[in-house]
Formats: sequence, structure tokens, C-alpha cells
Amino acid sequence: MKNIEKAVEILKNGGIIIYPTDTAFGIGCSLNNEVSIRKLYKLLKRPEDMASPVLFDSIERVEEYVQIEPRVRQLTNKYWPGPLTIILNCNREKVPSPVRDGGNTLGVRIADHKIPIEIIKRANVPILGTSANFHGGKTPFLFSELDKRLIKLVDFVVEGKTKGKRQTSTIVDCTKYPWKIIRQGQTLLDL
Repeated sequence: MKNIEKAVEILKNGGIIIYPTDTAFGIGCSLNNEVSIRKLYKLLKRPEDMASPVLFDSIERVEEYVQIEPRVRQLTNKYWPGPLTIILNCNREKVPSPVRDGGNTLGVRIADHKIPIEIIKRANVPILGTSANFHGGKTPFLFSELDKRLIKLVDFVVEGKTKGKRQTSTIVDCTKYPWKIIRQGQTLLDL
């Protein structure tokens, strides 16, 4: 638990962490710190007009940031926690521009992994949940696959393992019906 306490402290002080999830290793910072978000984007060489998924610890916290209609609630009940990222309309005032690509939507997910859940609970804030690689690089599913240059650039790396399935989350856009699968990953949806 020392690892989690250290990660929480770093997040609260505007730092950037790498951590395991149920899919791959993620890299993130506090959703409430736009300076940290811009620093993270620069560090990853990620285009500022590229939205980033955000990890949450509970459906109640998700609802503080996005609108969940009853049909979407059926998806969340069935697949969360788990490898499904859902794009929904968000509260623009609560979500910094780069994370939502300057638009009105946000990709949200509750990972099926105790480490990010515990970090978010203790830090009391959602965290960015993009994969821990430079823009265009390979997704790291194992600790050994993390780029050593990236490890040196972040403030802390939380030790742990992913669930080892070597697949990313499925991303589905639920902002309009019919829903659209943006990226097919671990979760197979029957839309």
C-alpha cells in the first residue's frame, strides 16, 4: 500500500504516474489539474487535439462528469468494472479542454484492477488513463515493455501487473444512437 500512498501524494502535488490496469500500463495525472494534463501531453508527444480516456473508481463519480442515460446504464451495469471505455457527453466546466479534444465528450472507464481504483479513491479525483507509451508507440502490457525513457520522465511508477490479456479496452461512442464502436478491444459488444 506504500506504492498507492506515494502515487496519491504525487497526484495531489500535480505529478504524473505510471500504473497497471486490467488491460495495459496506464499513464496519468489528476483530471482536475490542467497544468499537469498539458505537461503529460507534452511528455507523451501527444497531439493536444487528441482526447484522453479517464479512469474512475465508481459510477457515482462518473456521473459527476458525464450524463448517463438508462440505455447506457445497462452497458455500465454489465461491463464495469472492466475493459470498456464509453464516450459520453460531459460537463465542459469540469473537464479540461485537451482531455475532451476541445469538444463536449469524454471517454470514461472503471478499470477492473484494484490499483487504479484505490489510487482514485484515496486521491479523491479521476485520473487520465491513456496507455503508458509515447504517441504512436507500442502499448505496454507488461512492466518490461515500458519504455525506459518514459519511466525517467514521470514522477512515479506504481509496481504491479496487468491482467495479461494483451488487449486494450473497447471504446464505444454512446453520444448518439446507434452507438458506434471506435476501437474493438477485450470487450465484445453486441450493439
